[in-house]
Amino acid sequence: MAEDPKWELAILATVQGFYEKLLQESVEGEVPVPAGLEDVSLQGDSDVHETLARMRRWLRLLDMAITPAMLRRALTPDTDPEIAEALLRYFSRKKDMTSVHRDKTDLVCTFLYRHPRVPGQWERRGYGLDGSLPLSPFEIALIEILADSEVPSLPEEHVQLLRQFDPLQQEAEGFHDLNSLLESGIIPRVRELKQSFELSFYHPGVLATIAPYNASFGAKFDDLFRTAASDIKNFAAALQEQGGTILGNVEGVDVTVEHVGAMQESELLKMDYGVALEKFGRVSKLKKALERRPPIRRVARPAPVPAPAKATRPAAKSPVPPRRPTLDVQAARSAVTPQQLSTEETKLLKVEESVRVFVRVADPKFRQIVPMRFFNLMLTNAEADAFIADFLGEKSLRADVARTMLRLVAVAARMTTEMEEMKRAENSPSLWKLHADSAVVLLELSTSIEEHAHQVVAQANQQNEGQQAAALQESLQKLQECLATVTKALGGAPEAKVAGASVAN
Repeated sequence: MAEDPKWELAILATVQGFYEKLLQESVEGEVPVPAGLEDVSLQGDSDVHETLARMRRWLRLLDMAITPAMLRRALTPDTDPEIAEALLRYFSRKKDMTSVHRDKTDLVCTFLYRHPRVPGQWERRGYGLDGSLPLSPFEIALIEILADSEVPSLPEEHVQLLRQFDPLQQEAEGFHDLNSLLESGIIPRVRELKQSFELSFYHPGVLATIAPYNASFGAKFDDLFRTAASDIKNFAAALQEQGGTILGNVEGVDVTVEHVGAMQESELLKMDYGVALEKFGRVSKLKKALERRPPIRRVARPAPVPAPAKATRPAAKSPVPPRRPTLDVQAARSAVTPQQLSTEETKLLKVEESVRVFVRVADPKFRQIVPMRFFNLMLTNAEADAFIADFLGEKSLRADVARTMLRLVAVAARMTTEMEEMKRAENSPSLWKLHADSAVVLLELSTSIEEHAHQVVAQANQQNEGQQAAALQESLQKLQECLATVTKALGGAPEAKVAGASVAN
C-alpha cells in the first residue's frame, strides 16, 4: 500500500519520543539519539526516505530495550491518546510474530479500549437497515486508526477462533478465588489462542474482540489477586500478634511475616508476564497453605460459665433454618409502575439482540443452545429460524409469528435469569427483593404478551397455517410453564424445572 513517507515519519517520530522518555526514566539520564534523528532534524528539508530508513533501524534497537512491563507502567489514564494510536499504527505495520511484540500490541489496544476519548463511547450501538447489528464502535475506531496500514485478510478458521472469547470471558467471570483461576489454565489457554491468529492478530476485528476480553479479565484477576494478598497480610498480622513468624511452606521454603510485609501488590501487577505469573502462583500456593491451617481469631476468650442444673423438661429442638423469602405476588403486581414496565422493555430488547447475534454467528449445529450467564437457553427449530429471519419488518402473518416468538423467548430468558439471581440471594433479603421485583414486573408484562400470542395463534389457524400456529403455541407453552415456576418461587412454593432452559456446565 502506497503511503505518504512524511506521515509514516510523523508516526515513528511520536513512537521515538515516547520510547526515549521511557528509557530516560530507566537510566536516569538523557538517551543519546543518532545524528539526524533529533526533533529539530525531523522538521527540516532532509531526504525523508533516508531519514525513515535511519529511524526504522533506531526504533528496532529501542524495541529491544522496551519491555511490555515498561509499556504497561507508562500507559496511564493521563497518556495522550495520540501517542497510543501512534504506537498501535507502528506495531501493526511491523507485524512482528514474537510474543513480546504481540504483548505490546495487546497492551496498547486494551489501553485504547479502557480509555475512550469520549466516556461510554464503545457502549453505544445502533441498528443497520436490515435490522442487524453493525460493527462495534471500537472496531470501527480501530479500522479508522489503521486505515493507512495494510490490513491482513481474516481467514474463516480465524473467524471461528474469535467465537471462543465469549465463553472464555464467561468462564473467567465464574472464578471466585485466585487459586481456582490459576489452576484452571485459562491464562496459558488464551495466550495460545492469541498466538494461533498469527498475522491475523493485527486485524481490527481480532483486536476489537481481544481488547474487551483483556479489560474484563484484567479487572477480575486484579480483584481476586488483591483479595488473596489482603487475606494473606491479615493472617500474617494476626500471627505476628501471637508471636509467630512462619506463615506456611511453599515449594519447600518457609514464608515468613517479613516476606509478606515486603509484598507490594501494585508492583506485582505491573511486572513482566513470565516473572509475574510465577509470583502470582506463589501467592496462590501460600493462600492455599493458609487455608489448611486453623483460623486465628483475635478475640478474647469468654469467661467460663457454670454448668446449669439438669433440666427436667425435654431439650429444646435445633433451631429451624430461616425460611426462604416470599412475596405477595398479586399485591406486588398491582403496584408495578409504567416506568418499571418501560425499563423491562429495554432489557427485553437487549436480550433479543444478544440472542439474535449469537444465533446468526453460531455453528448451525449449536445455534439452538444459547449460552446465558447462569444457564443454557434452549431454542426450538422455529425459534432459531425466527431469530435469523430477514422478514421481521414485514406486515405479514409470518413476520408477526416470528416477532412474537422473539418476545416469548426473551421474557422466558429474563425470568430464568431473575430466578437464578433469587436463588443466589436467598440469604440476602434486600438483594432477593430486588430480583423478585424484576420478576414481578415480568409477570405483569407477560399478560399482554400472552394475549397477543393467543391472537396470533388464532389468526394463523384461520389462515390454515397450522404449522406456524403449532410452533408459536409451543413457544407460548414454554413461557406459561416458566410463569408458573416464577409465581411459585415468589410465593415460597417448591421450584419446578423451567422449560426451555438448562443450567450451563
